[in-house]
Amino acid sequence: MKELAAVTKVMMAEKRDILLSILAGFIAGIAAVGLFAASGYLISKSALVPPLYALIALTSTVKLLGFVRALSRYGERYFSHRATFTILSNLRVSFFERLEPLAPRIFQRYRSGDLLARIVGDVESLQDYFLRVFYPPIVLVMVFLATILFTMFFSVYTALVLLVGLVLTVFVVPALFSLRQARIDSRVREGRGALSTDVTELFQGFRDLKIYRQLGEKEEALLRSSDDYVAEQEREGVQKLFSQSVNTFVTFIVTWFVLALGAYLVSDGQLEGIFLAMLLMISLTVFEDAGPMAVFPIHMQNTRRAASRLFSVVEEDGADREVEGTEKLSQELPPAIEMEDVTFRFAEEDRAAVKELNLKLAPGTKTAIVGPSGSGKSTVLQLILSMGTAAEGEIHLSGVSVRKLQPQSIWQAANVVLQENHFFYGTIRENLQLAGNDLTDEQMEAALDQVELAHFALGDSVFEKGENLSGGEKQRLAIARAMLKGGRLWLLDEPTSSVDAVTEKAIYERLFEQAKADTLVLISHRLQGLEKMDQIVVMERGTVVEAGTYSELMARKGYFYGMKEIEKGML
Repeated sequence: MKELAAVTKVMMAEKRDILLSILAGFIAGIAAVGLFAASGYLISKSALVPPLYALIALTSTVKLLGFVRALSRYGERYFSHRATFTILSNLRVSFFERLEPLAPRIFQRYRSGDLLARIVGDVESLQDYFLRVFYPPIVLVMVFLATILFTMFFSVYTALVLLVGLVLTVFVVPALFSLRQARIDSRVREGRGALSTDVTELFQGFRDLKIYRQLGEKEEALLRSSDDYVAEQEREGVQKLFSQSVNTFVTFIVTWFVLALGAYLVSDGQLEGIFLAMLLMISLTVFEDAGPMAVFPIHMQNTRRAASRLFSVVEEDGADREVEGTEKLSQELPPAIEMEDVTFRFAEEDRAAVKELNLKLAPGTKTAIVGPSGSGKSTVLQLILSMGTAAEGEIHLSGVSVRKLQPQSIWQAANVVLQENHFFYGTIRENLQLAGNDLTDEQMEAALDQVELAHFALGDSVFEKGENLSGGEKQRLAIARAMLKGGRLWLLDEPTSSVDAVTEKAIYERLFEQAKADTLVLISHRLQGLEKMDQIVVMERGTVVEAGTYSELMARKGYFYGMKEIEKGML
């Protein structure tokens, strides 16, 4: 039940509306019982031709109870739904606040479609927790206990029958269906996650599927996932209706039993006949709120599993995460970088991406990291950015462990260009303003000119993910964004792999001029132009195999020299 503890904690922020919902629900339930009880008594009393004033009093009571029931039922719906919408809003905010610090590492463990299903579908499922799990049983028990106490004044035996009916409809019948329903709900939730994942992959990979003529096969897989999900939903609906039908049938049996018992007690002289219709109407009415309890275990399982799926994301990933540091990285000085015996492996992978890595970069120096694909170069940048936690070893920035630093201060100091950079739907201006909202048009236009994109206007459109930009334009726009940020740490991962050699040379000259007093780390497959670097680090299979200046490595005639000779032969 710990899964629902977090939901309950968030829910209790709306104590006022919760209490008002319970109070209004209790008044509505008692008013309904009183209304039908008074109606039954009025019918019996009328048969005895009572004085007119007695009929007027009874009729007025019935009308008053009718008004009270309608108004209180409206109040219950109003307060309960207002509380639910606010609770859902608070849940989304609470979950996002716990999820946001885990990005982008969270995508190493969960697929984006599955995360979407949890964030949207499971949060929506939790609306049933308050509306159908939390407060209805409280209202039902309060109404039943009050009704049973009232009934005891007329017939203890009838009160006992109502108590037995309460046990059957609230506990026994729901328990009989709960185990089977739990299995069905589990399959429904898994089906929804699979369908969401398939839909996401189809949309994201639509172009490649079309090019390789595999779109039909993927669509068939998506339709199978959809059919399986719909079939499980149908089974879930049939199970719910069957459970409710059985519960309703039990309530009618109990009512018939009340009628038979009441008739016997009247004939035996233990109950006045004028109260028989009243007790019968009470039995019919008090079980109105018991009917929905047939699906109480279903909603309970739904919300428990939804909460489990939702919060397992942040609990599993947050369990291994250390407490966020409190120290801040200086924004004024270029940082020194030191990695001591660092080992890192991605989640659910045995192979280490980086293994016993030692690296020392002095502040203000320019370092190139080269090596074959899969050697761990990009992982080094992720670790410096605190987007992954080393399993072993320590990483220091300006002499302070990254474990003690606030990640936000590292990101604020870093000008980052990754292999894949995200561009938002909007304009060139809006995408450049990620580097700072206070940037002027003149500054942004100058940055575009620095990366040979002067032909772009700030108001030009950028499609989702930069679909209307070429690969080289995306990289140059990302470099312009980094140049506008003004941090003292440059982390560049293949920033010009899609740019022609002439443009690349011009961009690097301007970039190195701006970063001449900053710490710069460049990852590159190209070995041209590395003569200017203060240090070249050669990596293979997650470890450093060589390090030194360009002339030192060439004179050593080792791994780097071999790579350079191969490149010369290809050119």
